[in-house]
Amino acid sequence: MNVEKPVGWAVTQSEIVIETPHMRLRRDQIELPDGKQIGDYYVRESRGFAVVFALTPDDDVVLVRQYKHGIAETLVELPAGAIDAGESPSDCAIRELREETGFICEPRNLEHAGSFIYDPTSSTTRYYLYIARDIRATGVQELDDTESIAIEYASLEDVRRYVRDGTICVGAHVASIYYVLDRLGRLG
Repeated sequence: MNVEKPVGWAVTQSEIVIETPHMRLRRDQIELPDGKQIGDYYVRESRGFAVVFALTPDDDVVLVRQYKHGIAETLVELPAGAIDAGESPSDCAIRELREETGFICEPRNLEHAGSFIYDPTSSTTRYYLYIARDIRATGVQELDDTESIAIEYASLEDVRRYVRDGTICVGAHVASIYYVLDRLGRLG
């Protein structure tokens, strides 16, 4: 079977149309390989984000419950957040875990589990999944103005059930949980 490699698109013009602390949006004018012109193709630019599958010494998973304005719902997720300018994905994972949950993870106890493309059609975002082991509680969250986070704990079996019953329903977090459970030999 002879499969041709898809040809990329040519960007003929590009401009940033929105740039805020929360979003950077680019508008491209595109020329397709067959010569057709596509106007106003929008791409969200991002440094990406880190997701943390954090395990206490008793193998409980730390979860966060918080309101998400885009979907206007309160959701249960793994700790996660955007990578700041000049920050590595691993430093982001350690910082977000501390800020959102009040738990500290030593760098030696942080394992990079994988990197994934988030939305290749309309975004440059990649996310970086980490497993944090032997985390320690400080009891102090360092929340942003837009965050109000309740911390929850779940066994590995509970977390698996939460993705199956829809308690955890954010795609990147569902995929991350299944990925880590498989890596730990606990997919069941």
